[in-house]
Amino acid sequence: MVPSNFSRSKAGRCVPVLLAALVFAGCGTRTTDESATHLQGQAQANSGYYLQQMQQATNDTKTTWQLLAIRALLGEGKTQQAVTLFRQLPGQLTAEQQQEAALLNAELTQAQGDRPTAAAMLAKISPQNLSTAQQRRYWQAQVNVTEGKPTLDHLRALIALEPMLPAAEQQKNHDATWHTLARMTQQQAQALVINADENTLQGWLDLQHTWFINRNDPAMMKAAIKDWQTRYPQNPGAKLLPTQLASVQSFKPASTTQIALLLPLSGQAAVFGQTIEQGFMAARSGNLSPQPVSTADDTTDPQQHAQASNITQLTSNDDGVVSPSAASVSDLTGEQPDTAPQAAPVQRAVTPQVSVAGSETSQPAPAPVAPAPAPAGPVANVKVYDTNSQPLNQIIEQARLDGASLIVGPLLKNQVEQLIASNTPLNVLALNQPGKIENRPNICYFALSPEDEARNAADRIWQAGQRSPLILAPHGDLGNRVAEAFTREWVQLGGGTVRQQRFGSVAELRGAINSGAGIALSGTPVSLSGTSSPVYGATSGDDGAVDAAYIVATQPEVALLKPMIAMRTGSRSNAVLYASSRSSQRRTGADFRLEMEGLQYSEIPLLAGENPGLMQQVLSTTRHDYNRARLYAMGADAWTLANNFAQMRQVPGFHIRGNTGELSADANCVIDRKLTWLRYQSGQIISAM
Repeated sequence: MVPSNFSRSKAGRCVPVLLAALVFAGCGTRTTDESATHLQGQAQANSGYYLQQMQQATNDTKTTWQLLAIRALLGEGKTQQAVTLFRQLPGQLTAEQQQEAALLNAELTQAQGDRPTAAAMLAKISPQNLSTAQQRRYWQAQVNVTEGKPTLDHLRALIALEPMLPAAEQQKNHDATWHTLARMTQQQAQALVINADENTLQGWLDLQHTWFINRNDPAMMKAAIKDWQTRYPQNPGAKLLPTQLASVQSFKPASTTQIALLLPLSGQAAVFGQTIEQGFMAARSGNLSPQPVSTADDTTDPQQHAQASNITQLTSNDDGVVSPSAASVSDLTGEQPDTAPQAAPVQRAVTPQVSVAGSETSQPAPAPVAPAPAPAGPVANVKVYDTNSQPLNQIIEQARLDGASLIVGPLLKNQVEQLIASNTPLNVLALNQPGKIENRPNICYFALSPEDEARNAADRIWQAGQRSPLILAPHGDLGNRVAEAFTREWVQLGGGTVRQQRFGSVAELRGAINSGAGIALSGTPVSLSGTSSPVYGATSGDDGAVDAAYIVATQPEVALLKPMIAMRTGSRSNAVLYASSRSSQRRTGADFRLEMEGLQYSEIPLLAGENPGLMQQVLSTTRHDYNRARLYAMGADAWTLANNFAQMRQVPGFHIRGNTGELSADANCVIDRKLTWLRYQSGQIISAM
């Protein structure tokens, strides 16, 4: 009996142990299989689940659950927690775990903002060795690290990612692919070298070429897109057109038979409004042929006529008139100079098709403007309304009752905001931008602003290969806005830190230069959430680290700033100096031109001397005031844009060569201007190609 009892007792004790062993064995097997499946798949559970599994797992599966937890934390936006857990990975990993860890390392690095390092990590991974789910992550990471740069690598990543996406996400992918192509110039696209088997990429590039040559003719664009779809039936974009191109298929011309021109024709801003009106009516007159250079008179710098066709001497007077480009006021928000000059008494040319409401101002005969696309059909009737004569809502309603189909204006920023708030059903080409852009299907925005020039400068500096820029700008709101606009564009291009340095008044600069104080090309990083304002001469970086400086200064200011930079840096600095058109405001003498040696600055095409005869005539009309000449050119371009309103709103890539720049419309129908760049060289002003 003892043996029997012993055996029974022993067996009883063994049963729980055996069951436990079986349970644990089963759990271990299930955990291994499940973790491996998750590692190769989508891993759709939350981080809490994977962390719990990691804590409960045995040594041979714990690492796999840890990798899954890191991936989940990253997907939940808990980047720092994911980084901490990643650093705790053991040194010994299986081949599958090594692949996952390498991919996670690149994803974590990109999430922390270090795109170059992440790109280098991805270059060491072979996507063909990854699972389908991992390949999707790999190509998405490639898209992320090249975002903001219209490059061949970015296009290839988007194309490789596309077949791995669910149907609901493919439209977004096609739109991103098209956005990248649309940002390339025709020359950039043609310079791409692709492999013979990259048929999908070749199709996309052909679509870009088709779009480029037809972008200003909606009918031709529509036919060209259909032809492209026939030639590339297997291209993903042919099956599901990018949203912007699909909109071309439903293009409808907008009526511009009656235009209401809303401008301030009385009060402090009258000189602005009257000058824009002159340019608008000049363009409407249709006298668009280039003019020959006339004989120099006593108001023109004689050296202007000694230059070759690509060399010009820019002139203007000391008139205190300011423009949106000059940015001495808050972009025409209502704050005007204390002593705004009055327009000269002139006589308005009266025609049956042009009338004015609410104003008794007059204007001289219009001067011709540069060639631009002419509207088809009869020339529109124009009625001008003084926005300072009565409340804006009443003017808008009166324009509607008068039969207007399109409003051009208003000019002052607060009135643009009032117009938006009115929810008018009329099409509107606003001549300024509100603080916050709203994408309205019936509104486009055209403004001359220092932000435009800052973005243009960022692009030029980037294309020139400089990567460590400094912004030298005045204290206050203007400096803040320029710094933010430049930095946002710089980051979008793929750049890193932008530094800034601020300066005070001309009197303060003179005091500093008299005391022997120079300006070091160094500053504090620009913060997009708020800007700091160190005084000139402040140093927070090493001298010589900056390779490009963008100077936002008037002509008297830049005349002091550039020598102060030379005083401090001497020949040690290789930084290239750039300036906004704010520095080009008046006639310059030989001494100034020599002092500015090497400085590049932006200018509107009209004042860059590309058509010297036309420039001379416009300057004569505006009494050789560069600020008013820019407003005149804005008025001329406003006429062209108004007559192409439907194309701006509905046809992607709309583009014209205007008097104020190369004009194009973005997705919100904000008109972007690409300016001309000039350079001081050996006492001359030449084109800076």
